[in-house]
Amino acid sequence: MDEVGVVATKLCINLKLAPQNICAQAIKLFEHDVIIVWVNSILKPSEICGLLVGSDCGHWDIYSDWNVTLPDTPKPPVVPPKPPRPGAPVTRVLFLTDIHWDKDYTPGSNPDCRDPLCCRPGSGVPPPHRRGAGKWGEYSKCDLPLCTIENLLQHLQTQRYDLVYWTGDIPAHNVWHQTRGDQVLALNTITWLIRRYLGNVTVYPSVGNHESTPVNSFPPPFIHGNESSAWLYSSMVEAWRDWLPQEALDTLRGGGFYTVWLRPGLRLVSLNMNFCSHENFWLLVNSTDPAGQLHWLISVLQEAERSGEKVHIIGHIPPGLCMKVWSWNYYRIVNRYEGTIAAQFFGHTHVDEFEVFYDEETLSRPLSVAFIAPSVTTYIDLNPGYRVYQIDGSYPGSSHLVLDHETYILNLTQANESGRPRWTLLYTLREAYGMRTAFPADFDSLIGRLLKDERLFQKYWFLYHKGHTAQVCREACKTGAICALRTGRADDPELCKDLLTDVAYGELQAHRQRRKMC
Repeated sequence: MDEVGVVATKLCINLKLAPQNICAQAIKLFEHDVIIVWVNSILKPSEICGLLVGSDCGHWDIYSDWNVTLPDTPKPPVVPPKPPRPGAPVTRVLFLTDIHWDKDYTPGSNPDCRDPLCCRPGSGVPPPHRRGAGKWGEYSKCDLPLCTIENLLQHLQTQRYDLVYWTGDIPAHNVWHQTRGDQVLALNTITWLIRRYLGNVTVYPSVGNHESTPVNSFPPPFIHGNESSAWLYSSMVEAWRDWLPQEALDTLRGGGFYTVWLRPGLRLVSLNMNFCSHENFWLLVNSTDPAGQLHWLISVLQEAERSGEKVHIIGHIPPGLCMKVWSWNYYRIVNRYEGTIAAQFFGHTHVDEFEVFYDEETLSRPLSVAFIAPSVTTYIDLNPGYRVYQIDGSYPGSSHLVLDHETYILNLTQANESGRPRWTLLYTLREAYGMRTAFPADFDSLIGRLLKDERLFQKYWFLYHKGHTAQVCREACKTGAICALRTGRADDPELCKDLLTDVAYGELQAHRQRRKMC
């Protein structure tokens, strides 16, 4: 094991994957778990080489196909969504994701260091032409100081919300130097702050990929002992005990997912999307429906259908960024239960986007939308932000569909110059894009308009980055970005076959990779 660590460290340094100290610390942190996975996997040497180096070295497609079984119960007739009657109640859902608190954030430090995360004590001093990291955050590869997160929660305390969905990624991006104690400290600190300022509203969390250490390390439940995720899930159970009923706490402790009844006619499902992640190296041991989560999801949705309930699904990683086989099974589940799943909410990419789901038979009828909200953190080069969803409210016959949403930001330039942070409305969905409603068909129509209307697309690109970007996106970049909006099912060229040339498909893959690495 030590020799493997030495070789991996040399490779990291010689290939200039990171500075020497980062390579050494990262390999030391990851080596035990990764080697345990290799020992327990069925990988041959050529497959390991293909995984690490690329297809020229060997072939590795060990994620074999598998299918979950859907019940024989016939799918109910499809009923197109309708706007609620005028004056119907509206539920306001606060959505927080990707907070990424950096406990070592240091104002005045170098925002443009060589490390993967800057604005910290080891980042050094900025060059003469560069201002140091601002008090409230910085446009660079930096996460947030606690004062900005607390200021956000103080601001939110003055607003009205009926529910809070919180989809994970609490710790910072210093993934080469994290302990279990660090992760639990981040979990408890941010949970305590949310409870302090939003204590009158129940919060429903889900598990992000940065909650564990090593990052993305989420062993399925058949892994026991010190290598298991018991330390993390048990900490979450203790931290979130006041928000969740015992039955939800039990499945959270077992696999990091749960379901809970919210109000008459509405149920919530919180998924552990790390069980669909390419980066979760524990799935090299066995990637077939990890933790039986999709099987469990089907049973929850079937019972909700039988009971006449609608379901909101929350999770961290969007389905279109999952392993292909997991993503295709999930897509099939959404197709079967389109009349029950009222909305899907995700985070992870740090930017503002969505994924449209289509019927499997023709891939032409839009039937669901996965909303992907922007991050609280600035990482990378972004304003801090949060989202509020307006949902069809609680009354007999409510659809519980998303009716509109509002996105708010903190303009870092103004905050750092004035010393007085102000969280302001960036845009509302339907007003910004001229949408009559916010149903799946409206998003499909928006995708078509983004293709034809260059000014509208550039507006989308600006809002995609939370109002701060210098990146120009045209031609292949534009096609790749728009294709991603159609891709609720991973690695399916059929969803964009009318868009993609070879060049554009390569750009789509690059765009997809950027979205994954958060």
